[in-house]
Amino acid sequence: MTSGRAGTQGWKMSFPRRTGPWLEPLMGWTGGDDTIQQIDLSFPTLEAAIRHAKRLGVAYEVHLPAGEAARGAARARDRQAGLWSDATLSRLGLSEMRQTYRDAMAGAKRRGDPKGGDDGRPPIEVASDASLSLEARRSILMNWAYTEYLQDVASTEGMPENQRESQLAEVERALLALEAAVAADGMYPSVEEGRAA
Repeated sequence: MTSGRAGTQGWKMSFPRRTGPWLEPLMGWTGGDDTIQQIDLSFPTLEAAIRHAKRLGVAYEVHLPAGEAARGAARARDRQAGLWSDATLSRLGLSEMRQTYRDAMAGAKRRGDPKGGDDGRPPIEVASDASLSLEARRSILMNWAYTEYLQDVASTEGMPENQRESQLAEVERALLALEAAVAADGMYPSVEEGRAA
């Protein structure tokens, strides 16, 4: 059985032919003994279609429309990066800044934030770059830290990336320096003030 979107009205379940077709010799029509392949079932959601297939005990495949699978994978990557970001901020003592960093990272594409490390500057220079907005600096540094983390994981699992030193600790120090500078300027309450409140 396969399923996919039927227009925009939900999901359609169709069944492949289980036996081969035969050709009617006199008229040239195609025939067959498999009647289930003529049935198409419609469901409002993918979950309903999957539940029905499981109830029938049939194997199924899901065919997502073009682009939907890529969007789903991108959402999963963003969700994973967000969870990692939250854990990192907690470890650095900046857990009160979670939503601020989520918002900054969500706006990275719209702002056109560059990728951290592409221009050869160290993380501390990015943290102190006044030509970038505060949100851009937060986003660049957190995304850079996540990239460094992924490269560390890959190298420990036997997939060395460019045989280079990790900059994760340096990026984390730059994140702490950025938030310390912001707190010193009085733009936002410091982490300690946030804890006291």
